[in-house]
Amino acid sequence: MNDFNAQVIAEFRANHGRVGGNFEGAPLLILHTTGAKSGQQREHPVMYLPDGERYLVFASKAGAPDNPAWYHNLLAHPEATIEVGDDSVRVAATEVTGAERDEKYAEQARLYPGFADYAAKTDRVIPVVALTPLA
Repeated sequence: MNDFNAQVIAEFRANHGRVGGNFEGAPLLILHTTGAKSGQQREHPVMYLPDGERYLVFASKAGAPDNPAWYHNLLAHPEATIEVGDDSVRVAATEVTGAERDEKYAEQARLYPGFADYAAKTDRVIPVVALTPLA
């Protein structure tokens, strides 16, 4: 994990899910994945959009030409855990596609215009992943 992510995660845990800097005021969760190739546990701070009981996350990677590692990890191992505030929740990841994907991405871009910038910077369609709590 890089130093930036480690710092965000430490601040998140110390402040019950709240962080400052670029993420101040934004809904943030810590996504725990299993590495697609390594099988090792990974942690990623990720903004989310609440959607009923689901948490929607956006594989934007700030508009990079490739998807983030966590996206590939979820494709390989869709059962994951998230930290939201002080809670830890087991989830199942499924990709949101088609019109629903477009609608949810547009909503995120309206709330957080940086996501519109990310989409404009890349030729790929940025994946939207629904994290649904497991019983």
